Amino acid sequence: MWTKEAVARTIDHAILKPFLTDKDVIEACRLGKKHRIACVIVRPTDVPLARRELQGSGVKLGVVVGFPYGYNRPEVKALEARYAIQDGAEEIDMMMNLSKFLEGDYDHVRKDVNAVVAEAKKSEVVVKVILEVCYLTADQIMKACEIIRDAGADFVKTSTGFGTGNATAEAVDIMLRAAGFSVKVKAAGGIRNWDDAVKFLNQGCERLGLGSATETVLEGSARD
Repeated sequence: MWTKEAVARTIDHAILKPFLTDKDVIEACRLGKKHRIACVIVRPTDVPLARRELQGSGVKLGVVVGFPYGYNRPEVKALEARYAIQDGAEEIDMMMNLSKFLEGDYDHVRKDVNAVVAEAKKSEVVVKVILEVCYLTADQIMKACEIIRDAGADFVKTSTGFGTGNATAEAVDIMLRAAGFSVKVKAAGGIRNWDDAVKFLNQGCERLGLGSATETVLEGSARD
């Protein structure tokens, strides 16, 4: 039986839309503190502000890298991660280079993830790698997870929320099998209510990526 508090501790509340302002970042951090969620995920230039807002709260501060398309060179993603960590980021959600993966350039994908992991591990920062599963077949999801696992990431994540599809039970099942015990799974995209959240947690996900639906999801616990 999932309690509201237990589900809250799995939530990464993301505030990533391009039109959001400092006021929105502050409100997101206050929401995170109110519910004692796992992490607030912000854009790179929002990290100093969010760090001040979250200081001493116990809520982690996350940042996106190479978001939302992942086309940046590995060196650029690594530099972006380094500056974000210097600014106070404690977790990184990076986008895999999807085009290189679909081309079959797995060595590039591995080096890309490892470049960010190498920066993050200097400061014991968690790295989550986003697949964008809506563009991948089952076999491709499996292969991507194996590459990410071997590159040393901590999590594989289903979606950015900016693609054409969201997290699915089928994709998560493959990710859980491919990642094994060394890599955790984060479901993100399309999680709109309590039932959606609990479904993915029961399946084995250890984090949920939410945006505007965080309050709605947690309010849904009142039915039980």
